[in-house]
Amino acid sequence: MTDLSSQKLIVPALGGLYSRATPVFEALLRVAVGLWMVPHGAQKLFGLFGGGGISGTAGFFSQIGLEPAVPLVILAGLGEFVGGLLLAIGLFTRPAAVATTIVLAVAVMSVHIGNGFFAQAGGFEYPALWFFASLYFVFRGANQYSVDAKLGRAF
Repeated sequence: MTDLSSQKLIVPALGGLYSRATPVFEALLRVAVGLWMVPHGAQKLFGLFGGGGISGTAGFFSQIGLEPAVPLVILAGLGEFVGGLLLAIGLFTRPAAVATTIVLAVAVMSVHIGNGFFAQAGGFEYPALWFFASLYFVFRGANQYSVDAKLGRAF
């Protein structure tokens, strides 16, 4: 996080607001990134939300050349479901973010990149945005509004 006291703000009176609000909104972003991943993992692992479950998703993985499909579905599903939950609460934040970031990178490169940029055409726009949001927490970790902070430990 940038030290606002070293910045020359155009409206200096906003510095206090920025300093107080940044950790809250950073935590909200972490929660959103994590929770947005959970339903995708539930689709793969449990067939919820219109997902194919392990067998259906394994069939899709095989079609696009991701083999061995069943273990990769389980890893991807756990990365999204468990990684998303951990990221949302800020527990083992960096490893959880690594898991979600890897899943998103694979989704971008193996599913979406060939469809162009725009999400409406199945392009990489949407998953790439979540990739970068997740990647931020690989390097940033959690903040004071996290289980990691309450435990006094972080990776």
